[in-house]
Amino acid sequence: MKRKILKIIVAAVLLLVCLPVFAVLAMYWAADMGEPVLQVSQPQYALHRDGARVYCGESFLEYDSCGLWELYVEGSGQERGARQGALTKELMRYQEDVFVAQIRRWIPSDRYLGFLRFLIVAFNRDLGRHVPLEYRDEIAGMALFCTHDYDAIGTPYERQLNYHAAHDIGHAMQQYMLVGCSSFGVWGGESASGSLLVGRNFDFYMGEDFARHKMVVFAVPDSGYRYASIAWPGMLGVLSGMNAQGLTVTLNAARGPMPLASATPISILAREILQYAANIEEAYAIAARRKTFVSESILIGSARDHRCAIIEKTPEETVLYEPAGERAVCTNHYQSEALADSKDNRENIAASDSWYRYQRLEELLEDSLPLDYGKAAGILRNRYGLDGEDIGLGNEKALNQFIAHHSVVFEPESHRMWVSTHPWQSGSFSCYDLSAFFLRDSLPRKEAVLRIPADSAFLEKDYFSLQEYRAGLKAIAEARERGGVLPQGFAEAFLSSNPRHYHAYQALGDYYRDKGKKDSARLLYEKSLECEIPWLSDREEIEKQLKRMGR
Repeated sequence: MKRKILKIIVAAVLLLVCLPVFAVLAMYWAADMGEPVLQVSQPQYALHRDGARVYCGESFLEYDSCGLWELYVEGSGQERGARQGALTKELMRYQEDVFVAQIRRWIPSDRYLGFLRFLIVAFNRDLGRHVPLEYRDEIAGMALFCTHDYDAIGTPYERQLNYHAAHDIGHAMQQYMLVGCSSFGVWGGESASGSLLVGRNFDFYMGEDFARHKMVVFAVPDSGYRYASIAWPGMLGVLSGMNAQGLTVTLNAARGPMPLASATPISILAREILQYAANIEEAYAIAARRKTFVSESILIGSARDHRCAIIEKTPEETVLYEPAGERAVCTNHYQSEALADSKDNRENIAASDSWYRYQRLEELLEDSLPLDYGKAAGILRNRYGLDGEDIGLGNEKALNQFIAHHSVVFEPESHRMWVSTHPWQSGSFSCYDLSAFFLRDSLPRKEAVLRIPADSAFLEKDYFSLQEYRAGLKAIAEARERGGVLPQGFAEAFLSSNPRHYHAYQALGDYYRDKGKKDSARLLYEKSLECEIPWLSDREEIEKQLKRMGR
């Protein structure tokens, strides 16, 4: 009897252990990424050069003297994808090399990388049916020109489709990764010209190498509206963009539960809105019929409506928030009556930098009215805290955290946009007049006279201090990882490079704690607590270390 009971117990345990494994295996083998049948092939897309431009049919790629790649692409979905793939083949390879290298820094084991691929396929098993066929066609066409060196992660099509979902995972982990986008819109009396003006910082950070190649895309799809967007090579979704109807779309991550299954990547939804919506009502209708992967606030600027609105979206709800007055401000928390009081939103406001940046943005707007495009860029470049307090270079509570992939200002009613150039928001903003491109078969035109000059005051001084500070952080991390010793005089030079940033003191305090120098660590932790700390979790960690030392 005892043996029978033991066998039953063992069988039950094995069943409990194996069932989840079998379930994941079943999901893996049942995965359908919705790969379309290709009607195009590589030989159809030969390149030829004419001056500074490289052509593939009527589509072309050009490197702007200010450091922006400009891509003009037209045709059906697979044609657009293949032309973009042919023109940006080397850039896509670079982008994938950088992305995979970053993943390998996080997960150095090939065995774990293989396991990760298994989990991603299982998780994204239904991703294909959540992405419209037109965009799957485009991804498939582009994938023709992707390297096969990373086929252990997935086929080129699978990888490119999953990379769009990977962008969402970065946003879903916003509470763990210190990033946060900020955007705003003004119109009527708050705008110097009376017309709608929209500004945004896109603070998605995967390292400086990942942000090296910024690409401005001018698209002429065979259905929907022409549009312009700013992204990186291989990104077919939209992060920031404007279409021929004067509708703008900018994404802002919001806090919500970690997703348990794949849905429409938010950049794909933004692309659909930009390509097919002419006003706020149509943008909301498109957003409402798509189930998304993560929670997001989508700031919509509309020339037709002469105002902005914010589509607040979770995996379960879609809400249209229409601000009162002539201003819309969006950071990384919800504002609508339906979602503002949710548990995740309240925790986000209490524990993150989102509410602080919202207040700072309101403060800067009040001080800058009536707003024009130059003042808008000045707001996006602002590195200080509330009331102009110096809170340290790169503090997450500042609008300018010096991590932005791009910064952009839109003037939808005149079809103009200003796009930032390296580094971050500090280089000049190139001006594009898109009115002729949107209205007829003309190419985009750059307006040199309307270019916003570089932030020379920052570049001449604080830029070098910031570089020294970040190099110091890297040196501290390497010393801690390898058990090394920092050189004499390092601490003084490091702290003087960024004396108002809390993390300078925290990072150096962690180093001294590891070395058993508790008195030095305690003083640094106490100094850190005197600074502006963006995340509640960071403050609690510092206080925990002090408590362990017997503060």
